[in-house]
Amino acid sequence: MSSDAPKIIDQRWAEKITPELTEAVRSKAVDGRITCPVLRRLAEDHGVAYKVAGAAADAADVKVKNCDLGCF
Repeated sequence: MSSDAPKIIDQRWAEKITPELTEAVRSKAVDGRITCPVLRRLAEDHGVAYKVAGAAADAADVKVKNCDLGCF
C-alpha cells in the first residue's frame, strides 16, 4: 500500500466523530501532525475514546507523532 492511499477508518469509531472534534484536531495540528498527548487531551475534552480521536485524526489527514501508549 502506498503512503498516498487513504487510510481506512474503522466504522465503529468513524460514526462517533463529530465535526467539532475534527476541527479541534486540525486546529491543534502543526504541519499536518499532532502529538499523542495533545490528541489524548482532545479525546478527553470531547468525551470520546482515544480510538475515536485517532479516527478523527485519520479523517482529517493528520498524522500522530510521539505516541506514548500505542493508542493511535
